[in-house]
Amino acid sequence: MNRSTDFWILVGTLIAFTVINTLFFAIGSFKINWDSFGIVIAVGLTLAMYSFLYKDNPAFKIAENLYVGVALGYTVIITWYNALKPDIYDPLFVPIFTKATEPEYLVIVPMILGIFMLMRISARLSWLSRWSFAFVVGLGSGLTIPNYIHTFILKQIEPSMRPLFYGGESIYVSVNGILVLVGVVTVLLYFFFSIEHKGPIGVASKIGIYFLMVSFGASFGYTVMGRMSLLIGRMIFLLRDWLGVLH
Repeated sequence: MNRSTDFWILVGTLIAFTVINTLFFAIGSFKINWDSFGIVIAVGLTLAMYSFLYKDNPAFKIAENLYVGVALGYTVIITWYNALKPDIYDPLFVPIFTKATEPEYLVIVPMILGIFMLMRISARLSWLSRWSFAFVVGLGSGLTIPNYIHTFILKQIEPSMRPLFYGGESIYVSVNGILVLVGVVTVLLYFFFSIEHKGPIGVASKIGIYFLMVSFGASFGYTVMGRMSLLIGRMIFLLRDWLGVLH
């Protein structure tokens, strides 16, 4: 389709959207208040975002840029009220002007490190940001590595070290333990390249491939399920809050 056709499709969609919402206000489905206007705006932005399924168009561009701008503005406000104000402004600057309490001058150190990070925008002073990034990486590594090892290594090894047969437990518990053990061993053999994958090693590595495919499939299915839940939420919003089809 040429640009003229796309333009008239966009104009027709806007006219239809305006007419539908005008009718909703006229028949009393929507009351003239901020909640109703908020629903109309949310519906318009939702449809504009989904218009990308047809092709890239000005409506999608407007919604995309608006989303980025609003998200950035929201992030700035949250950063001010959750970080800058309680951690820097209140303990350092407020006591200086009010003389109510003693200023916490130690706050100056992290404040300077934060300012150094902003020096990345200057070619001449960008080297100062290395101090801040070195501090963040060092502190982050010290705090993250123990938790990472405990969560993603030790906790993952734990199921493969449990007894295969539990006394007094259901047979499914033992079957699950055997599957975990077989899966761990065969997947490790699949990534063991020092020995040629032939004979029993080849069979075991083949089983490991099946376990990997099941894992990848479950992970992908979980991702799709999460995206589908977002889509269902938007569809329910359109059909219930806007069109009033669902109650």
